[in-house]
Amino acid sequence: MFSLCPPIQPSLLKAIFSVDPNEVRSLIFKKEDVNVQDSEKRTPLHAAAYLGDADIIELLILSGARVNAKDNKWLTPLHRAVASCSEDAVCMLIKHSADVNARDKNWQTPLHVAANNKAIRVAEALVPLLSNVNVSDRGGRTALHHAAFSGHLEMVKLLLSRGANIDAFDKKDRRAIHWAAYMGHMEVVRLLVSSGAEIDCKDKNSYTPLHAAASSGMTTTVQYLLGLGTHTHIIQYLLGLGLQVH
Repeated sequence: MFSLCPPIQPSLLKAIFSVDPNEVRSLIFKKEDVNVQDSEKRTPLHAAAYLGDADIIELLILSGARVNAKDNKWLTPLHRAVASCSEDAVCMLIKHSADVNARDKNWQTPLHVAANNKAIRVAEALVPLLSNVNVSDRGGRTALHHAAFSGHLEMVKLLLSRGANIDAFDKKDRRAIHWAAYMGHMEVVRLLVSSGAEIDCKDKNSYTPLHAAASSGMTTTVQYLLGLGTHTHIIQYLLGLGLQVH
């Protein structure tokens, strides 16, 4: 998030946040530095992307703004535009050669950000430009993991249709179905199961998606997974938690 009232803010950033295009143009005409950075290394282009302002984005780029500038979290303007869920802003940045594979300090790409923010239209613009939708972040999570955690059914469908690995596991050996079950996103769990997800897959603690659902009290998901068949020791585990399994 940007702080709209930081102690010291470059005048060009102030004009952008004030949504004053005339002032922005005036400052650029006066040779204001379009790549000026605030205390967190964010540029005017980061600010315009954060607001999803495609017109100001193009004005800044045509005036010399660096399209792939990174702030102190290694976020690019494209990361910011994706988080704003602005398809116009994203497409404008892509038009001007924004790096669709850029990674932030958590190794997250714009696609990870789209999955986190349920930005389906933005994801649809990004995916055709990617050679691999299975890139993992610092925690080993792919965009599919994030979409499953967020419970965004259409995002999960899109990623699966574009080759997302349903069996990809993160650094704790958790798959997308673990996260969907843990959050109780039933429609996503059903979709993953129907798409071939392994219901008895185990993480590093030997927990299955059923364990994950039970640990967060997602009774409906527990009942659904039980209906698919499970092992006796898992039923004993559920009884130990005081959950009704019949």
